[in-house]
Amino acid sequence: MAVSAALWDELLEGEQVAHVETVPPEDPRTVSLPDQLEPSLREALSFSALYAHQGEAFAAAARGEHVILATGTASGKSLGFNLPVLDTIAREPKARALYLYPTKALAQDQARALAALHAPNVRAAIYDGDTPGERRWQIRKWANVILTNPDMLHVGVLPHHDRWADVLHNLRYIVVDEAHVYRGVFGSHVGNVLRRLRRLAQVYGADPQFLLASATIANPGELARDLAGIDATVVDDDAAPRAERTILLWNPELLDAELGLRASALGDASRLMADLVSRGLRTICFAKSRKAAELIHKFTVERVDAETAKRLAPYRAGYTPAQRRDIERRLVVGELLGVAATDALELGIDIGLLDCAISVGFPGTVASLRQQWGRAGRRGHGLAVLVASEDALDQYFVREPETLLQRRVEAAILDHANHRVLDGHVRAAAFEAPLDDGDRATLGDEALERAALLPELKLTKSGYVWAGRDYPAGQFGLRSTTPDTFSVIEAQNGTVLGIVERERAYSTVHEGAVYLHLGESYLVRELDLQARTALVTPYTGDYYTQTKKDTNTAIEEALRSERRCGLDLHFGRISVTERVVAYQKKSVRDQSTLETVELDLPETSFETEAIWYVPEPHQLAGLEKMPKLLGTLHAAEHSMIAVLPLWAMCDRWDIGGLSTNIHFQTNAPTVFIYDGHAGGVGITERGFNAFEGWVEDTARMLEGCPCSDGCPSCVQSPKCGNLNEMLDKAAALTLLRRMVAASTSRRAPSRHPSGAASS
Repeated sequence: MAVSAALWDELLEGEQVAHVETVPPEDPRTVSLPDQLEPSLREALSFSALYAHQGEAFAAAARGEHVILATGTASGKSLGFNLPVLDTIAREPKARALYLYPTKALAQDQARALAALHAPNVRAAIYDGDTPGERRWQIRKWANVILTNPDMLHVGVLPHHDRWADVLHNLRYIVVDEAHVYRGVFGSHVGNVLRRLRRLAQVYGADPQFLLASATIANPGELARDLAGIDATVVDDDAAPRAERTILLWNPELLDAELGLRASALGDASRLMADLVSRGLRTICFAKSRKAAELIHKFTVERVDAETAKRLAPYRAGYTPAQRRDIERRLVVGELLGVAATDALELGIDIGLLDCAISVGFPGTVASLRQQWGRAGRRGHGLAVLVASEDALDQYFVREPETLLQRRVEAAILDHANHRVLDGHVRAAAFEAPLDDGDRATLGDEALERAALLPELKLTKSGYVWAGRDYPAGQFGLRSTTPDTFSVIEAQNGTVLGIVERERAYSTVHEGAVYLHLGESYLVRELDLQARTALVTPYTGDYYTQTKKDTNTAIEEALRSERRCGLDLHFGRISVTERVVAYQKKSVRDQSTLETVELDLPETSFETEAIWYVPEPHQLAGLEKMPKLLGTLHAAEHSMIAVLPLWAMCDRWDIGGLSTNIHFQTNAPTVFIYDGHAGGVGITERGFNAFEGWVEDTARMLEGCPCSDGCPSCVQSPKCGNLNEMLDKAAALTLLRRMVAASTSRRAPSRHPSGAASS
């Protein structure tokens, strides 16, 4: 059914409307089913044509190539990777395929989609943490399409590969869906898990083909290479149809221009949602946390009549699988009019035909926003809305819409060779089979270099073997760069809510901290440094906490040094030393400081990757006196950190920074911006490569913010170790403008600063 734009026209007026535009529809480009498709499969299919990109993916797979399919939401990527697998199984029922999904919900959804195709000889089964023990051996024995997740592969399959001998021997395809999710630390781990899988398949005589599917990203070929160590054919020319779509950027009312305070984004989103569902428009509203999704649902229910309220539901993690399946079913069949959801519904779960999609706050990447907006308008003209928060990036986008709407999607970056990630997988691989030079092709040269340095590995005639106790894969998870972690435990029932890396624990789960887990608030009652535990209880108060830190950096090695933006720019390795010295309780209502509490905690230090730059004296002319100099550098550092997620697929919480009026190694005013994860995962290297554009975007963001002295929408940071003291917005803008204006054509030869110490 086509939906008339007139149903929402009156919402597109008023002061809160920052930008409206209409994206025209696109017709599909189709091709016939491939001639070589196995006849019994062709007969089973209920369609006779494919989108052109699906046909291209099938042809590449038929030639024996690895493939990565990177097209938009609802473009039929699942069929693109299913068809080659189903064709092979139709011919060879003993052939096996392993499908990897980042979430259990997605595996459930794809299992239903596979069953609906009624393809011959397919015996599909889900193998994850919810699979009963008595079913597991049956699945290993008879299933030829096994759907699982990287965590289960890591600890449940690879260390016990002898039980999986028949699967590995006959493994023809490894399907990696939603591949763009595997970035940063998690992606770096998964890159090693996939290499271990390839290696074991080869031990059992197989050489499986990879079929990857991703949202539209800037570097699909590079992602395939980084994730699996393979060269893949990239299929990214999206031939699926697109309905007409109206895009609305909505900025809540400005209540205090000086403080940058705006009306609640959650309140405005619920008002928009109530208006849309009251018009009979099927709407999904994406929020960043479980709590936000629940609040939007609650506020929306209060704004609509009783009958409409019955057709609304929230959707988030924490519900039982049965509850989530019921909500998905009600969406698909049209019983529900509106759902307030976390990004759990952003991935490729089939939730039917929706008219409107609302994103509350920029979700972190353009790719993710397009995934969310792609939910709207599948049955006709759709409406896609971004309700801006007071965050710097959100406010930048509503002032400069083209920087969002015309921007290329980001690159997904990971670093499987980061030794803090790699070492655990080298140990695990040596447990699974002896490591020798022949493994360089799959595991990489770095793995063999690290094997020689790990004390738990013993060199034998067969290669390096595991000489430790237990199995090493069980000693670390896939979400952290370090095994040195603290467990966050709910004091009343002993439930482990999560883990926190040691270098982050002192600033996030210190005694008295308000800790957020999946959108729920908890108060830390006790931090036990010996037991590595933080005891927490549910919290409903009206303040949040922010730590004050002393931070020092030391340059370990400059890997790249260039003349950029008229100054010396470096990328390399640094060590970061931090000590949390106090925390403040701050009012949720007006951000005022209620109390400052001193803390006595140990220092932490870690090595990571960073960029650092040294402004020239003429760029600091008029800004060189203290305290203006420090305020200039500090505000420039904060604003650049706020904008870096535009250039790399990351969150500002993944990035740290330090600015100093004189650094002991450069002997000059210096700004450092570093990866917040030990070892680094490529975030700041991406910033180094795009430095000119990054600086230009930052200057534009500062220019457009209406405040005079700095606010949360420009230079203030929610994670500042100095509690947002010493920030000079105007001076930072002056420095950044001078950097933008400088010539970038001359490049200086690489230089390596010598010496390293704590600053």
